[in-house]
Amino acid sequence: MARLLPLIVLLMFPGVYSAADGWGVTYSASPICALKGSTVTINCTYEYPPGYKITEVFWMKVDSPGASDLSKDSEYSERIQYLGHKQHACSVRLTDVRETDSHKYYFRFITDKPEGKWTGTPGVTLDVTDTPVISISSSGVIVEGNKVNLTCSSESNPPVQMYSWFKGQTSVGSGKIYSISNIRSDDSGEYKCKTSHTCGEKYSEPVTLNVLYPPRNVSASISSSGVIVEGDSVNLTCSSESNPPANYTWYKDNQTSSVRSGNIYIISNITSDHSGQYKCKAQNEHGTGNSTVTLNVMYPPRNVSASIGGSSGVVEGDSVNLTCRSESNPPANYTWFKENQTSSVRSGNIYIISNITSDRSGQYKCKAQNEHGTRNSTVTLNVMYRPRNVSASISSSGVIVEGDSVTLTCRSESNPPANISWFKENQTSSVGSGQSFRALESGWYYCVAQNKYGSQRSAAASVTVRHSSHGHLLFGITAACGGLLVIAIIVALIWFTMRKRRVAKTEEAALNQVNQQEDLYCAAKHVDLASESAHCDDVQYESVKPRRLNGEQTTAGEAAESGDPEELQYASVCYKSNTEMRGSEENENHYGNITNYKPDDSVRSEEEDTSVIYSSLK
Repeated sequence: MARLLPLIVLLMFPGVYSAADGWGVTYSASPICALKGSTVTINCTYEYPPGYKITEVFWMKVDSPGASDLSKDSEYSERIQYLGHKQHACSVRLTDVRETDSHKYYFRFITDKPEGKWTGTPGVTLDVTDTPVISISSSGVIVEGNKVNLTCSSESNPPVQMYSWFKGQTSVGSGKIYSISNIRSDDSGEYKCKTSHTCGEKYSEPVTLNVLYPPRNVSASISSSGVIVEGDSVNLTCSSESNPPANYTWYKDNQTSSVRSGNIYIISNITSDHSGQYKCKAQNEHGTGNSTVTLNVMYPPRNVSASIGGSSGVVEGDSVNLTCRSESNPPANYTWFKENQTSSVRSGNIYIISNITSDRSGQYKCKAQNEHGTRNSTVTLNVMYRPRNVSASISSSGVIVEGDSVTLTCRSESNPPANISWFKENQTSSVGSGQSFRALESGWYYCVAQNKYGSQRSAAASVTVRHSSHGHLLFGITAACGGLLVIAIIVALIWFTMRKRRVAKTEEAALNQVNQQEDLYCAAKHVDLASESAHCDDVQYESVKPRRLNGEQTTAGEAAESGDPEELQYASVCYKSNTEMRGSEENENHYGNITNYKPDDSVRSEEEDTSVIYSSLK
């Protein structure tokens, strides 16, 4: 009992020592805790009385005289190092501490005298403790919703008194096992446990919980926050929360085939065809999530088309809808213009014309416009209507001579153009067709204009044919004058020839010839061509004025007063009626050529009435 008291006292102090009559060993502390695999140093000092010489020092595990030196033990020889000397220091270092190194260790020294041997009791205790190890109940994949147990294991000496759990730096629980029911993605992170015992506190290496879960909070967005116009470049971006990261696929509208893969869909030089709803599909092995975004591409009006409602023709009195359509974004505003007008006639894509009239015919322009541009389209409105304002006009006064004709012209307004028929009053059948008609008979004439939508007749125009000899007289005079002109040319040629022959004759012979001839005159009295009984022999001649050779006209008295002889030529033409002409096999005209010299005064005085000699040629 007396020996136990000093041990108990020694345990109450930091150092452990044993001493008696100048002999003793002092240890720095006991027990000493060392981590498995670490290096531990046991500090100590020893004392002995003067007069002794240290011959041997060593450490041993067993307090017995026959205990071996640890430096010579195969388990320690390579790991133990004596740090003291043979005077007073006795510290030792042990490397790569193992669990089997947990023991009491003693220092022993031997002097040169037989009684000079000493073992430092009660020695120093080495407790070897291991780092706590965490094990996870699930060795496979941890998926959201699973149950997970974390177990902390420690082979320590002394035994662990308390376990504590930490997520990061935050305490989350205690106990050897940390259980998480219905684990969530928020439970992902690093966990470690702490063991507490007499040697102190030890932390385990951290373990990571990686909770897997399907995509969630999937979001599709457009890079441009403003207006997207044709020709721009646009990025569609898809993001999500998932573990492991999701794969992204893009779909347009309700198409089953994808248009692109990856979380970013880049569209360069965008067109209106790219407008629509885009679905981003985020997927991993644990599930799928979707998000949609609408791409609204703006563009000016195009494919502008103006049309007329109804497939049949537009008839006066109908109601007509002019409709304008286009492709544009935003929708276009529509304005209607009529040809050659600067001001609009209506706005809106439908232009309704009720009870339409022909003056509404023409070309209409539809102008489609939005903030990105303008386009036009035209349509022609052709209003059909029945003939109206039908009138018949005559090219002259309407009075013509028998054998002539007069042209009647019919005018009307209609769409389509009317067919014209001509009628004579009191006759049911038409007498002609076409816009113009040549009338040969007296009467009242009118025209009827007709198309598929109706007809209308004109007022009647009067045509009068007169039977008059005046016309025949004019014709006869004209023919006679033409014949006289021909005869005059022939007579002139004959006269020219004869004159050359007569030049050689003597003046006396010429005078004798003059005395035998009288002035010849030709008078023609018009014979009625209409008279079948008229004959050429019955032609009367009177008041014929002689012509000078030089073309000047003179009377008979003027010829008498002249001092020079003149040669006069006369022509007589017998005009036969048409009837007589047709009945005659021969149609010959005989011409007379008479040369008249002016007689002297004595001759003219003898005869107061000059006899005129006529030559009648048939």
